[in-house]
Amino acid sequence: MVRVSRPMTEWRVVIWFGFISLTADMVYEGARSMYGPLLASLGATALVVGLVTGLGEAMALVLRLVFGPLADRSGRYWALTITGYGLTAVCVPLLAVTPFLGAAGLAVAAALILLERSGKAVRSPSKSTLLAEAARAVGRGKGFGVQKAMDQVGAFAGPLLVAAVVAATGVIWPGMLVLALPGAAAMIILLVLRARTREGALFEGLLGARTAADDGSRPSGIRHRGPAGTWLADALGRELPAEFFRFAVAASLTTGGLVTFGIIGYHLAADRVLPVAGVPLIYALAMAVGAVSALVVGWVYDRVGAHVLLVVPVLVAAVPPLTLSDSTSIVVAGVVVWGLAAGVQDSAVKALVAELVPPPRRATAYGVFAGIQGAFAVVGGVAIGWLYDVSLPALVATVGASQLLALALLWHTVRPFSHETRRHLRPEG
Repeated sequence: MVRVSRPMTEWRVVIWFGFISLTADMVYEGARSMYGPLLASLGATALVVGLVTGLGEAMALVLRLVFGPLADRSGRYWALTITGYGLTAVCVPLLAVTPFLGAAGLAVAAALILLERSGKAVRSPSKSTLLAEAARAVGRGKGFGVQKAMDQVGAFAGPLLVAAVVAATGVIWPGMLVLALPGAAAMIILLVLRARTREGALFEGLLGARTAADDGSRPSGIRHRGPAGTWLADALGRELPAEFFRFAVAASLTTGGLVTFGIIGYHLAADRVLPVAGVPLIYALAMAVGAVSALVVGWVYDRVGAHVLLVVPVLVAAVPPLTLSDSTSIVVAGVVVWGLAAGVQDSAVKALVAELVPPPRRATAYGVFAGIQGAFAVVGGVAIGWLYDVSLPALVATVGASQLLALALLWHTVRPFSHETRRHLRPEG
């Protein structure tokens, strides 16, 4: 146990979480930038790429239905966070062996990608709950925005590292292997942060749930329920407000409509719009744009409220006609739009969930929210992959129609809450 003379301040904890996200995202996003070309080199079609990447995103979301309620009921926020990051740190470097497995390479690569995405589901509700508690006194929009911006710095650096290694070696697998280094760094920083906050009062209310779970009592604010049907009731979001569900459905339409970068990367490599080593470079550009947009939108959210989210369906609808073009300059513009959409989704969306749901139910809420997103993600991933092979105009029209519906639902959702939420967005002291 590491003893400290004084507890860490809220901003310091937010920054430390940011460094964890930075190094971990070097691993995941570095690999993600090459999922399309990697799977294609192992024999995958566009439909298979869409299925694997869409299902991966769905698992990263839907499985939070299990791990969100589990975190709230057990209080083991740190243990789940550490386990989830560990899966990412291990699975991504193992992708380096898949080109040497012959016919089994594609199946093993798909399994590792899905397992790594499962790690995201294990850690995300717990990490978001810890971060929401730490950011309570500094403003959750700013807290999540700063964390996401640092996350995106890693998401920018990881693909650059992979691009350099792939360009130097001429093959993909060494780019996966080198990602073991930032993975190890992420785990070290996370374990140090856990030790530094163990004795402080910052997470006292949340970590009381772990003590309660160990001695058979229940944390304050969570009523005891019998074992039968307990998980199902939590997974279905019992006791979560109706406003939360309306927002979840609206946001999930934008998640399902956003073309995965697996498909974009497949298109760039298969149609020779860019050389293979250029694919992670353009992904790095998207991550840089996402970092800036997350930081800016976090501050804007704290000032104007949830109306900032109305831009997301417009951005998502613009992605397919731009990123799936045969023109390099148009693709670059589309990837910028893709990064803007991803940055807004990942910062402001989480901040609004924290405002709509009380602290004892937030990990559950993040899990339920992600589960709804995941259902849309897997349908969207498969549909977009199939439509890519069938008809690009049909793909563009389908995504556009879904985003018109998303915009209408999102407007109906955020309009009644934006003014009320703004009164509560000032930092809690």
